[in-house]
Amino acid sequence: MSFFVSALRENPELAIFLTLAVGFVIGRIRIGSFSLGNVVGTLLAGVVIGQLDIKVDPLVKVVFFDLFLFATGYKVGPQFFRGLKKNAGPQVALTIVLCVTSLVTTVTAARIMGYDSGTAAGLMAGAFTESTVIGTAGQTIERLDLPAEEKQRQLNNIPVAYAVSYLVGTGFVVWFLSSLAPRLLKVNLKEESRELEATMNVGRRPELGGQSAYREWDLRALQVGEGAPAANRSVADVERSFAPERVFVYRVRQKGVLVEPEPGSILRPGDAVVVGARRHVMLANAASVGMEIEDRELLDFPIAAMDVVLTDRRLADLTLAEVAAEHGRGVVLLKLVRGGEEIPFAPDTVLNRGDLLRLAGAKTDVERAGQALGYIERPSSETDVVFVGLGILAGGLVGSLTLMVGTLPLSLTASGGALIMGLVFGWLRSVRPTFGRIPEPALWVFDTIGLAVFIGVVGLNAGPSFVAGLKQMGPSLLIVGFIVAVTPHVTALLFGRYVLKMNPVILFGACSGAGTVTAALRSIQDEAESKLPVLGYTVPYAIGNILLTAWGPVIVMLTR
Repeated sequence: MSFFVSALRENPELAIFLTLAVGFVIGRIRIGSFSLGNVVGTLLAGVVIGQLDIKVDPLVKVVFFDLFLFATGYKVGPQFFRGLKKNAGPQVALTIVLCVTSLVTTVTAARIMGYDSGTAAGLMAGAFTESTVIGTAGQTIERLDLPAEEKQRQLNNIPVAYAVSYLVGTGFVVWFLSSLAPRLLKVNLKEESRELEATMNVGRRPELGGQSAYREWDLRALQVGEGAPAANRSVADVERSFAPERVFVYRVRQKGVLVEPEPGSILRPGDAVVVGARRHVMLANAASVGMEIEDRELLDFPIAAMDVVLTDRRLADLTLAEVAAEHGRGVVLLKLVRGGEEIPFAPDTVLNRGDLLRLAGAKTDVERAGQALGYIERPSSETDVVFVGLGILAGGLVGSLTLMVGTLPLSLTASGGALIMGLVFGWLRSVRPTFGRIPEPALWVFDTIGLAVFIGVVGLNAGPSFVAGLKQMGPSLLIVGFIVAVTPHVTALLFGRYVLKMNPVILFGACSGAGTVTAALRSIQDEAESKLPVLGYTVPYAIGNILLTAWGPVIVMLTR
């Protein structure tokens, strides 16, 4: 055992990896639907292992924290700038109300209870599961003109308050938003979701771990009948005859020869054609083309599914129906992803610049549509490290600038600058996706491991004083954490429901996003039995991340 302890002390990097391993095991433990998650699990593991008096260079946590913040900004950048536009006004207003209320509630509670800056910052970080506050507030405390011992005491109080208030921020808030709040507002999320789904014409969410057996689009081989409405008409005329429904003629066999049809190609009686349409359209109208036949060779042609990033500014803010009318011949939309979240869609869904669309159809049609919409994402595992390195460097330089407000030095800090530059670079990537690629697995490493290492090192360094700090603060911190966590959400729900008149399904999704409580979004979707709450989540989540992170230095200045 002494050899093991000595090895960890002499090689603190080993302690970090041990902390990660143990922390992720703790994070997987579930009690009913509740789990601590990887972040709190890693913090607790760091605290326990830190009892061995292991010293880790603070530079380690700063490096990983900067990677995490840049990745966070990169993910939400397109939606953050999108949220600043006029048509996202209600969601932006709701987010500002929630975040400002969170700041006021935290500062008020800290002053009443006599908490120092570190405890106040940890209180907010845990209540809103916003771990970035730990970093931005901690860096601000380190720059204060205080004795070294006092600085360290306040820094050690951050993870103590965070760990205690996090239990409320995840456990109670998730239950509150998904179960209690709908009843307090007399809202039935299931019924509201069904009504919204009906107006949007979207399908229901399949059961967890499965997928719907229903396939909306179908391809069939038909033989053009003598005297059929489609006989002796051009391909373009036949397709237009089904308007407003979308029907496509993909292939034709004429006199035994397979040909790729042009819009002006004439369909003759006896021709075999491949027709693609929605199932209900096919069932109702296939006979107007001809009788279904078995022709494997005719149906054996390459079908592709490609991810396309919408970058053409002329197509942004248009509906799917409008874009499909111009560029959608032969292709169907399988998935629409915005801000990293898959969202339901309907013909009147408005597209945003930076949206990712998964298109399917004949390969030539998909490539044509992809080039018209923007940029086709080709599968690749390579990260543009030049992009990442220069982004964090630029952000650090911007964040290092200090603005004096009276006698108070205000600064983004280098890490805050990395977050801001991540926003800018993420937006640039959505506009010009030919550079700056960070594949999803790499982004997961930057995001998850970056934060986990940062939190783990915080726990390791705070370990020796953690237990003493917890005893000093006492159980009252749980009650204060409850008030700080719930008050902003109650305020936002009332504001959104009765002032902004938001649809309840969108409102609850927006509250989970504004409070950056992703776990609550999943629970709200389960309660609603629908994916639709995500429509209110992406913009508030992007803006909420920025505002709550920015509150770190502000809390320190207001409670010093």
